Amino acid sequence: MERPEGKKMASRTVEMATFYVGKALCGMDILNVQEINKLMDMTTVPQAPEYVMGILNLRGQIVTIIDLGKKLNLGETEMGDTSRNIIVNSKDEYIGLLVSRISDVVEADWDKVEPPPANIGGVQGKFFKGVFKTKERLIGILDVEKVLDNEK
Repeated sequence: MERPEGKKMASRTVEMATFYVGKALCGMDILNVQEINKLMDMTTVPQAPEYVMGILNLRGQIVTIIDLGKKLNLGETEMGDTSRNIIVNSKDEYIGLLVSRISDVVEADWDKVEPPPANIGGVQGKFFKGVFKTKERLIGILDVEKVLDNEK
């Protein structure tokens, strides 16, 4: 964001929903999150990409479930008591991102977000808008639209 000379701008804080994909801590703008739910019965989709786990019916909406670990090349997400689907709306389609577990909501000062490195723990930097450092953790900020693009 450009700052005109001599003018102060309010810092832009973003509330981020954070979650783990394997051991990697990721986050996204909480405004992207429609809801978070436990796993439900999924119907597999023949000939879908490897990272598509299936579809489910969520109150009349068809939701495609993506294994975020596979999509980010972090390995398959193990389904257990803590795994959840983060439901996001992308291009008028509901997508569920399967994650290992949900973490905290973190307030991030956008001015302190650093550009993503080319590689974050084995993940291509193109999937991230940046990284945010807290006192004890590094959070990779997901670019949801890039993750959901069909191109690998």
